[in-house]
Amino acid sequence: MEDRNRITRLHTLLVVCLVLFAVLLGRMVYLQLWRGDYYAKQSDGNRLRQSRILAPRGIIYDSEGKELVNNLPGYAVVLQKQSSYKPETLQRLSNLLQMPVEEINAKIKASENFYEPIMLKNNLDQQMVTKIEEQRRYMPEVMLSVQPIRNYPYHELAVHALGYVGEVSSYEIEQGLFKNISQGSLVGKGGLEKTYDKYLRGEDGAFMEEVDVAGNVVKHYDSVQPIPGKNLKLTIDYELQKELEAFTDKHLAFLRSSGIAPGARAAAVVAIDPRNGAVRAMVSRPGYDPNWFVHGISSKNWNSINNDPNYPMNNKVITGEYPPGSTFKIVTGSAAFELKKVGLNEPIFDGGFHPMVPTMGNAGGEVLGWLTFIKALAMSDNVYFYELGYRVGIDNIEKYAHIFGFGERTGIDLEGESKGLVASKKVKRKIWDEDWRLGDTFNAAIGQGFNLTTPIQLSVMLSIVANGGTKYQPYLVDSIINSDGSLFEKPKRAEGKHIDVSQQTIDYIRMGMSATTQEGGTASYFAGLPKPIAGKTGTAENSHGRDHGLFVAYGPVDDPELVVVCIVEQGGFGSVAAGPIVYKAFEEFFQEKGYMPRPDKAAPKKDTIQ
Repeated sequence: MEDRNRITRLHTLLVVCLVLFAVLLGRMVYLQLWRGDYYAKQSDGNRLRQSRILAPRGIIYDSEGKELVNNLPGYAVVLQKQSSYKPETLQRLSNLLQMPVEEINAKIKASENFYEPIMLKNNLDQQMVTKIEEQRRYMPEVMLSVQPIRNYPYHELAVHALGYVGEVSSYEIEQGLFKNISQGSLVGKGGLEKTYDKYLRGEDGAFMEEVDVAGNVVKHYDSVQPIPGKNLKLTIDYELQKELEAFTDKHLAFLRSSGIAPGARAAAVVAIDPRNGAVRAMVSRPGYDPNWFVHGISSKNWNSINNDPNYPMNNKVITGEYPPGSTFKIVTGSAAFELKKVGLNEPIFDGGFHPMVPTMGNAGGEVLGWLTFIKALAMSDNVYFYELGYRVGIDNIEKYAHIFGFGERTGIDLEGESKGLVASKKVKRKIWDEDWRLGDTFNAAIGQGFNLTTPIQLSVMLSIVANGGTKYQPYLVDSIINSDGSLFEKPKRAEGKHIDVSQQTIDYIRMGMSATTQEGGTASYFAGLPKPIAGKTGTAENSHGRDHGLFVAYGPVDDPELVVVCIVEQGGFGSVAAGPIVYKAFEEFFQEKGYMPRPDKAAPKKDTIQ
């Protein structure tokens, strides 16, 4: 009996051993046949490392070939991918980079689904590069990578047009906002950098190295060189942009310090070519330095932007929505002429108020007596245009507002453009749930009430007047250029379209605007320029403070080459707040054209000694 039990135990033990052997053999076969390649790669990973070579982003040039955005060589610190990292390594990196361990771990976690090295920090200064090199023997998984760093050499210049770049987030990648892109890459986050990102980005390269256990390079393998991004040639004129920005800042400071407009800290200025829609300058104030974002914006700089009540990140030229004020009288006048509701020389009496709504008169209480259209537009008389609004009606004012491009996006090649708002019965019903009144029509006729427009929309309207009736899509990018300088493509845009307004009406509007800048007009100081300018003042009601000041102009009158629109928030009267900025734009433009000398290049006085 005892022998039988011993034999049973031996059989059981044998069976167990056979089962264990079979399991181990099966596991070995599985690892060798089915997972062999995987573990071979893992093994190679201990001695081979692959790294990206970041492609330099395309260069952005002004209309004359001046570099507005380029790249500088720089260093970045990256971590080779591993299943885990020693706490002492992370702490050492934290001390060197002045980056919390938690932030390093967050970057590691964000890259879990990617096989490339983890970007920790870019644009390292030479002192930090030296420190990391000295400590690398303790951190074999840490590498220094040479990469191009986006550079904005003129800092705030044209920032709202150019935009900025930043590191792509895991959320953006997960949402498919950027195709074929890896964690840590720089992408366009605003302006043209974002609109044309797929052209500017280029294609990254790669290289392979064999390293020892300490991370030292033993052997280099063939590399795939990156393909630089395409370049952009803009329509922006650097000199005009620079002078406009400098003068706008100076003028805003003057308005505040003089007490004329203590709250004037924000403005929007746009200059375009009425013959084709090319934007020559675009200014939005306040601005910011896009270089802040390239390196990862600091808390200090972010707070200075985020806490500014004037929203420095907003491009007010395309997103700012303002009542057009008296500049809208161009639309009301056009409707009246087209519908035969008024004649050019038909007199209308201004007794200080309109008899149908006695509470509504001129802004300063003026009584201007009998007026015809040209004088009424030049003097920006409200009562005259109340009467035109009464004759035309709100439905027709709405119709002609849309004809001139209000209430719709212009299609400029920037993201985030606002549509504005055109006053109508439907709009009032939707916003206030109230019936339309005659006073609403009067307000709409002079660009107040429910009317809202952007500066870029105003520039389109004025270009139509300047060029004789053709509506063009404004644009900033003239062409996309290959790295060798050859043309890659011209961006597609809508062809110019003649609006449904007669040439005679356009001519009447031009006559009234020309009178505005002559003696007796609201902007007679423009007569000091060497060539005549046509303009229109405006004051936009502001429920949150002092009224906004507007001025729009084109010139030269006989052959228009430039349209300029300016809005100064809380600036008060347009002739004082915005007019000088527009004047400066034409002064700079005429100096560039050779129509007037530059002060610094004036001819020297002749020697009077005989």
